[in-house]
Amino acid sequence: MTGLEEWLETPVGRYLLEREYAWFDQSVGDVFGYHALQLGLPSMDLLRTSRMQLRLKCGADVKVDYLNLPFDTGSIDLAVLPHLLEFSCNPHQILREVERVMRPEGRIMLSGFNPFSLWGIRRLATQSVSPPWCGNFIALSRLKDWLALLGFEVAAGKLCCYVPPFDQEKWLCRFKFMEKAGDRWWPISGGVYFLVAIKRVRGVRLIMPNWNGLAANNPLTQAVRKYNKPPCRKAK
Repeated sequence: MTGLEEWLETPVGRYLLEREYAWFDQSVGDVFGYHALQLGLPSMDLLRTSRMQLRLKCGADVKVDYLNLPFDTGSIDLAVLPHLLEFSCNPHQILREVERVMRPEGRIMLSGFNPFSLWGIRRLATQSVSPPWCGNFIALSRLKDWLALLGFEVAAGKLCCYVPPFDQEKWLCRFKFMEKAGDRWWPISGGVYFLVAIKRVRGVRLIMPNWNGLAANNPLTQAVRKYNKPPCRKAK
């Protein structure tokens, strides 16, 4: 992730980072709990508006293996994953580990590069070996399928960065009008997407036996009926 963090210091990287901070600042502040975790981009504090007691940035506050997280099962209330999956050799395993450590109804927030956008076209055209263009951009529909298989329910989402990924700041400013137009005219073609997903755990329903359907001479049935029979009241 070091190369990506260096790219975020370029004009187009700062353009992206400004929008990432705006979305995460607004989103994480509304999540309640005790333990929050940031996986990826440790030099960026994307949990700065969170009100949780414990906020950890993996790679800065604690060293971790993303494929084998050193946290207890069901111990995390919020996890943010900024551009982690597209630069991992095994994004499925990362999501499985995140699902394991999340508590029921816990939330994960992800950001990723959209392959079906002007940013995705540049990736295909340049064939660069440097971040972010060397990443494996994951389609939004595919990511939603992965989350659904793990028991997550997508609760919210947003796309941004409709401006072409110019390297020079003056060209970014000239095409800034596309940002507002993109939400209205081509909402699925933003260069970057954000997702909020909630871990759902289905409850267990206890099925009671049908006492009326049991044989009348069943000793267990007779004992239960006798136990549940209301006491007789004496006549006054």
